[in-house]
Amino acid sequence: MTVDDLTAAITDMYRSLGDRAAFDARLHPELTIWESDAPGLLDGLAALDDLRDRRAAGRGTSAPPTSVAPEQFRAEAWEDTGLVRYVLRARYAAGQPDDCFRVTDVLRRDERGWRIVHHHAEALR
Repeated sequence: MTVDDLTAAITDMYRSLGDRAAFDARLHPELTIWESDAPGLLDGLAALDDLRDRRAAGRGTSAPPTSVAPEQFRAEAWEDTGLVRYVLRARYAAGQPDDCFRVTDVLRRDERGWRIVHHHAEALR
């Protein structure tokens, strides 16, 4: 496997944003997650779903981003383990500034392909 396979896995995952099942197929069910707006380390998809639901409830009527895409990739692979660092950019309609996040994902390759086992995202101010 090459680092291109890792970056393709991340890019494909964000292309499926909005389709929770397709997005979550790239996540290991027991992944750990650090997010800027989470109270602590999250364990597993159920905890991620709770965070997603809180975000949706807090968003109210504000418009969602028009696109969300990773950029500025740095990736490394060692057999069935990979590390990908990137900036995740959420773009909005005209007049609203982008949101950017510094992200580090640790991936493992199994029978389902490359899946994230640890995700760390930090909002850039």
